[in-house]
Amino acid sequence: MGTAQQISRQHLVSQVLLRQFTVPGPKGSGRQLLPFDLRNPRRRHKLKGTRACGWAENFVAFDSVSAEELWCAVEQRVPAALSAVHAGTPFVDPLHAAALHDLVVLHYVRSYHYRRVHIDAFARARVGLVGQLVRNYPAQSGREALRETGLHLTGSDSLGAFAERLIDRSAVVRDHASGKIFRTSIEDTFYKVRAMASTWRLEVLMPETGQFLIGDNPAVTLCRDGTNTSYGMAFGDANTLVLPIGPGHLLALGPENVMGTVPRSVVDELNTVQVHAADRYVYMHPRSGLEAFARAVAEQQDKERL
Repeated sequence: MGTAQQISRQHLVSQVLLRQFTVPGPKGSGRQLLPFDLRNPRRRHKLKGTRACGWAENFVAFDSVSAEELWCAVEQRVPAALSAVHAGTPFVDPLHAAALHDLVVLHYVRSYHYRRVHIDAFARARVGLVGQLVRNYPAQSGREALRETGLHLTGSDSLGAFAERLIDRSAVVRDHASGKIFRTSIEDTFYKVRAMASTWRLEVLMPETGQFLIGDNPAVTLCRDGTNTSYGMAFGDANTLVLPIGPGHLLALGPENVMGTVPRSVVDELNTVQVHAADRYVYMHPRSGLEAFARAVAEQQDKERL
């Protein structure tokens, strides 16, 4: 049996998207963009290349090659689709629209947000299983505890502690700790969400004024109720799923294919959502003038948390 391979530095924000926010660097240093650290909004932020941005160490910690091959199959179709967007013809070739559609789904699944959902769901399942063992199989659990420890355990607390030990030794928990279950889950979820999203069409939105920025959790679910907009809900509860693909373009899943403009107020709202949804960084075009905007939103968010 071969040893599982591993790619340690894994981009959660595709470099093909990050390049849309770049300018040529000084003295042939390559193209660069501005990363903004939301945990340190007052620091002096320096330009960086795309390879240094939007990545996580061992995000998929088990056999990441499998996941990377899936992501690559989506990303290799994106440059041509982005060219069609810039030409104003994203829907002329159905393959371009499909590539952009998959790009939105990819970033929704390959995200800090999805990893938190996965970890929380596993933790809840583990707690539920402990409770089931104590409630439904107290005699069997007691006998197993006596066999292993020589102790007669009868109370729910002591049986619960023993049940936790049993579960923590299980193959499922080992596979969770190694990242094997997460790798399988993230790949399966990509296909499931893509199938769920297949009934939605694609909106390509452009700012009337201003620019979009992109966060390190860039594909965000939104729900609008009148004048109120909330974000981060389950995919099935959302009105749309949005993804910035450059300073001048943002994708949104919607009822029909459309390419249109949005006013500055909507641009600001969507940029605010990117800041709020981000794990730590947002990225912007160096000449966008959005650094002060990101700082103001981040500091207001910190105040509201206090």
